[in-house]
Amino acid sequence: MLKDSTMWYASWFDTPYYHILYKDRSHTEARGFMDNLTRYLSLEKGEKILDLACGKGRHSIYLNELGYDVTGVDLSKNSIDYASQFENDTLKFKVHDMCRPYSEKFSAVFNLFTSFGYFDKEEDNLKTIKAIKSDLNERGFGVIDFMNVDYVIQNLVAEETKKINKIKFNIKRYVQDGYIFKEIRFRDNNEDFFFTERVKIITLADFEQYFRQADIDLLDIFGDYRLQKFNKNTSQRLILIFK
Repeated sequence: MLKDSTMWYASWFDTPYYHILYKDRSHTEARGFMDNLTRYLSLEKGEKILDLACGKGRHSIYLNELGYDVTGVDLSKNSIDYASQFENDTLKFKVHDMCRPYSEKFSAVFNLFTSFGYFDKEEDNLKTIKAIKSDLNERGFGVIDFMNVDYVIQNLVAEETKKINKIKFNIKRYVQDGYIFKEIRFRDNNEDFFFTERVKIITLADFEQYFRQADIDLLDIFGDYRLQKFNKNTSQRLILIFK
């Protein structure tokens, strides 16, 4: 089963295999990040947060447990269907394209865990930045948690194999045409699968250019989930706080 790169995220994220491959993501680390971030932003309980590209809702659910009114949105209908089982009066999930503004205003909009830079059209990156700005209330903050592409490229693991749930995922990574690619091949139920992840190489300077075009103020930059200072060569993350 070959999936081409056009809107690859729409097909790959909607498969159960995506969630199998990434099932070991650290919930402890994610919760610590949310604790640190909401504390840094001085968000009060009851304030509204938009979790943009929320996946199956792990950040949204925990933010709601902390007392926030959370809306999680994602392009993947399967992910939203799964997350919807956790809905309550102050937690809801919707299918939504993050290139377009949402219909409400929020005290914070979070775009987490490298959920940016997937688009085939360069202009969609700027559209998303502008959409985030339009989703913020007068005192609201935007947060983009992206990979530090300089660190990732320096430390790229070209090939590896992961065996999860009796499925052997063969993974190949490389840089080409301004993107970081990850090819994922595996066999299950006598069928061969091939998916490609592709994320645009977006540096801090690139984000600063987007922000200038969108008339956005960059307030702070962090390099990890403990909110330590960003270092181009050693930080694994690029966490941007703006409004």
